[in-house]
Amino acid sequence: MRKRLFGAAVAAILTVFMSACGGGQGRISGEVHEADIVVYGGTSGAVAAAVQAAREGKSVLLVSPDLHLGAMSSAGLGYTDAGKAHVIGGISREFYHRIWKEYQNPGAWNWVKREDDVLKGQQTKAINDEDQTMWIFEPKVAERVFDNWIADEKNVRLFRGKLLDRDGGVEKSGAQIVSIRTLDGAQFRAKVFIDATFEGDLMAASGCTYSVGRESNSTYGEKWNGVQTGVLHHDHFFRKNVSPYRVEGDPNSGLIKHVSPDYPGDKGAGDGKIQAYCFRLCMTDVPENRRPFPKPDNYNPDDYILALRYWDAEGRTDIIKPDRMPNGKTDTNNKSAFSFDFIGGNYEYPEASYSERAKIVKAHADYQRGFLYFLANDPRVAPELRKIFNTYGLAKDEFTDTDNWPFCLYIREARRMVGEYVMTERDCLSETDTPNSIGMGSYTLDSHNVQRYVKPDGFVQNEGDIGVHVKRPYKISYGSIVPKRSEVSNLLVPVACSASHIAYGSIRMEPVFMILGHSAATAAAQAIDSNCGVQDIDYSKLRAKLLADGQILEASQAMKAR
Repeated sequence: MRKRLFGAAVAAILTVFMSACGGGQGRISGEVHEADIVVYGGTSGAVAAAVQAAREGKSVLLVSPDLHLGAMSSAGLGYTDAGKAHVIGGISREFYHRIWKEYQNPGAWNWVKREDDVLKGQQTKAINDEDQTMWIFEPKVAERVFDNWIADEKNVRLFRGKLLDRDGGVEKSGAQIVSIRTLDGAQFRAKVFIDATFEGDLMAASGCTYSVGRESNSTYGEKWNGVQTGVLHHDHFFRKNVSPYRVEGDPNSGLIKHVSPDYPGDKGAGDGKIQAYCFRLCMTDVPENRRPFPKPDNYNPDDYILALRYWDAEGRTDIIKPDRMPNGKTDTNNKSAFSFDFIGGNYEYPEASYSERAKIVKAHADYQRGFLYFLANDPRVAPELRKIFNTYGLAKDEFTDTDNWPFCLYIREARRMVGEYVMTERDCLSETDTPNSIGMGSYTLDSHNVQRYVKPDGFVQNEGDIGVHVKRPYKISYGSIVPKRSEVSNLLVPVACSASHIAYGSIRMEPVFMILGHSAATAAAQAIDSNCGVQDIDYSKLRAKLLADGQILEASQAMKAR
């Protein structure tokens, strides 16, 4: 615990990223803006919080470090990790209803007719006309929904590309935040603040206790936290013996790229490492909308030798997960032992400066774009694999200002607050009575790989990939979005919330972030009305209002909603 991309394509990505991050600080604006509530973030949870706060009759400043709203929901993650959709209520469900409404317009089906689209074999029903929701959608449609949603709320003022000055940009009086300052010098004053960023930058800069990396299993009495050597879940590990050395079988030749020389740690021990990131790629196989994967300027095919050895050993072609979306597009995620996840490339990201974060984002883009070009073009790749990746390409009509590449890296986990209540696997597995529910989660306890190392037998293996099904939907405590009373009294943290590494692996889903954003905004409004700290609101009143607004807080409600 602590207080505390290749040619024009990469240039476009970094220009937007650095602009959003205040990469060139420019002149000091000195502007002062004031409202009841400041929401800091551009995530789906931030939008949900801003909308709900406005509906509570409060004036809202939505201060987004990003130029685009919605983060992963509009940056490629259109194949929603819904878990049990019947426990998704309130503003979160409204988002998926608004998506459904967008696709009722025949003009939304511009590449493939609705009746001909291949939204088949999905684990979640793509289009549910019975309850008027849609769970699978294109990035540009999601971004349009978020933009229009905020535009419709007259009590919300939106500021894009405003990044917090993390070094002295938070003004406090005792335990209360008075104002925050962004890198251009603008100040934002409010009665209550909501940090809805993946990174928890405002939470950290405000003096909250937080964690980075995996806790030991002994910290919270868990089984699936900490180092998980020998635990092989999903299908993201090496099943066959693969040599990690430049000369196969010869340790003296040195390690090839993407293998760590470090000892992975004792099983169950904590470490400062975090699960891998990747871009959720929007690909298409519609010829008229397909752009072949471009060759990065710094492309080196030998960066992917480990992939060749892996494929040769296992003889597989299902190395990515291209889940179908409307109009012949995909939400393409990591799959298999060597895939889109840049394992080990993100350890410094949570605490890094903005310029260092930009370098980490670029390194991920370099890795992933080079990998795609390698798959489509390298003669050493099996012909059947090359054929698959020459069928796909980037969607020309997505991410048009970032060269058709997602504008947001998937920050699966960064800082996590240690608040009034810490959600652990015991909460997620319904092994304890979680107090003061503000919403429900239902997704698997999920972590992507954390490291790739050399086993004692001299072969390579991945570590950290966990998938443990929860028994039933579980409650998420109000205390998990509230800082410790002595640290900050007017801040709520619905995204970088208070949870152990493995519990966060279930909570960290886009529908849940919107659920928690909704509940955080309602709590913020009640704290203002009661003139008290967020830790001191009357939970019975909060619960009554959340229920009235369609939030699902417990299993009995969820059963009725099925």
